[in-house]
Amino acid sequence: MTAGRARLRRTAALLLLAAAFQTGPAHAQSRAAAQVKPLDDPKAVVTWGASADRLGDGVADRSYRLIVHTSVAGSGMRVRLSNAFGDRPLTFDSVYAGVRRAGAALVPGSNRRLTFDGARSVTVPAGEVAYSDPLPGRLPAATDLVVSIHTPDAAGPATGHGMAMQTSYATQGDHTGEEGAGSWTDTTGSWYYLDSVSVRPGAGIGAVVALGDSITDGWASTTDQNRRWPDYLARRLQSARTAVKGVADEGISGNKVLADGAGQSALNRLQRDVLSQPGVRTVLLFEGVNDLKAHSGVTAQDLIAGYREIIDRAHAAGKCVVGSTIGPFKGWPEWDPAAEAVRQEVNQFVRTSGEPDAVTDFDHILRSPYDQERMLPFFDGGDHIHPNDKGMAAMADAVDLKSLDCAR
Repeated sequence: MTAGRARLRRTAALLLLAAAFQTGPAHAQSRAAAQVKPLDDPKAVVTWGASADRLGDGVADRSYRLIVHTSVAGSGMRVRLSNAFGDRPLTFDSVYAGVRRAGAALVPGSNRRLTFDGARSVTVPAGEVAYSDPLPGRLPAATDLVVSIHTPDAAGPATGHGMAMQTSYATQGDHTGEEGAGSWTDTTGSWYYLDSVSVRPGAGIGAVVALGDSITDGWASTTDQNRRWPDYLARRLQSARTAVKGVADEGISGNKVLADGAGQSALNRLQRDVLSQPGVRTVLLFEGVNDLKAHSGVTAQDLIAGYREIIDRAHAAGKCVVGSTIGPFKGWPEWDPAAEAVRQEVNQFVRTSGEPDAVTDFDHILRSPYDQERMLPFFDGGDHIHPNDKGMAAMADAVDLKSLDCAR
């Protein structure tokens, strides 16, 4: 078979895959993802990111004080506010950024107003995002950045990230400019409307995006301690001799590669959550266990076709892809021999196909030597599928940092 005919067959297979898993709601959600514009700043690199999803209905005259942890240091910090799942325009009339001292309190003098094309407020159309202007000054690595936002007219579907594994704060009325914690009496475990922060770190510095599900999202790691495996990876990168320093955690709990459900599928959110992020050099793909354990009829070939589409689209955007094997989950209620057989076949593809640019073998790191279908108890967060803090650290240690410093 010629190379051209092989490419045509692959394209046809991907189109059939997309059609097979397309539904009405998925199509509507995909429109929001397709409209997200990249940041027009070649010097910018993402220093924090979290996947957007629908979070119930917005509340008018509500303020959020959002705590996020940076990876790469740099100047000219910018935030990205998202109305990806909104059904109407959304106005942010006051947005501030500062450095956290403790709880909802900021370091005195650090809280500064952000502007949007020079204005203090911005209205974001449904399905779109807005980038702030660069903030003068330097933002250090591993900083608890505090972004405070006020929405005077929020209504309809709200956009945000549900399982933050981080305590943030909320209140009624506009208290964004205050540095004290007195007004911020409500707590939340979600991030509202904020889905990305970028900086200008200097020439030659890039970022990696971790695309995944609840393991990447940090479930079973310690809340408020930044112990997700991408956090541990960010700490390794800061002290390593590598040009990749930025890390964006684009995991969603329950997420699948092929089908919408717990968030848009990896295929449907790839452009918004990954490829539109500034300065991304490499995508670390670690997803698939939710597809195969759902008993929805997904085969190994279905999942491999999904991986191939992600790889092809990332390559077309000039990004490298590090593929990772699916970890063991025997003992989880949905495990059965059929799902295990699919997992083994998919992992064999990841390890041996040569289609990803590099491989991280999370299965090898997490599994027990005595029963390779189970997670090592030392790493088990208690439910036999999600690693604990030690398991998260071991996953980060398993990543070959040189594989992230990739160019196409």
